Amino acid sequence: MNPTPGLAPSPAAPPAELLRRTLRRHPSGVTVVTVPGPAGFTATSFTSVSLDPALVSFYVSSGASTAPAVRSAEVFAVHLLGADQERVARAFARSGVDRFADAEWTATAEGLPLLTGVPAWLTARPVQLQPIGDHLLVVGRVLTAGGPATGAPLIHHDGGFGTLAAATGPIVDTRR
Repeated sequence: MNPTPGLAPSPAAPPAELLRRTLRRHPSGVTVVTVPGPAGFTATSFTSVSLDPALVSFYVSSGASTAPAVRSAEVFAVHLLGADQERVARAFARSGVDRFADAEWTATAEGLPLLTGVPAWLTARPVQLQPIGDHLLVVGRVLTAGGPATGAPLIHHDGGFGTLAAATGPIVDTRR
């Protein structure tokens, strides 16, 4: 019996393929991470780590063209993209191009690029960089944040982009 309809067990598949195929079912918010240079990339691995102290994290592939800039950055920004910003997500996901060419952004005094028009952003100072597998984990202490925080988020799911409507009304407790 297959306990998970639609996801047939495949013990013969390599673990990386099993992970990829399984996680395609997990929706993720879409962000763009930027560092001075300017350099930046699209990431779906962004998450909060701690409230006290305020820490966030993301992963970048060790072989990514932006990895050296991320490793040497003294500050980074994470931009949470809105439902209408698929073009931005795709632009920062491409390699071998100037990702900032069509982006609207301003630079802080530290040279950190901040994208304009995003629903929310934050800046952080790296406090830990840890190689893990074929990626680099970056943990940062939150410094500043901003943005209107309105509108639906851009979501990555099953290899594509989409969105969801903001939850409205009271939260219903479904535990019974």
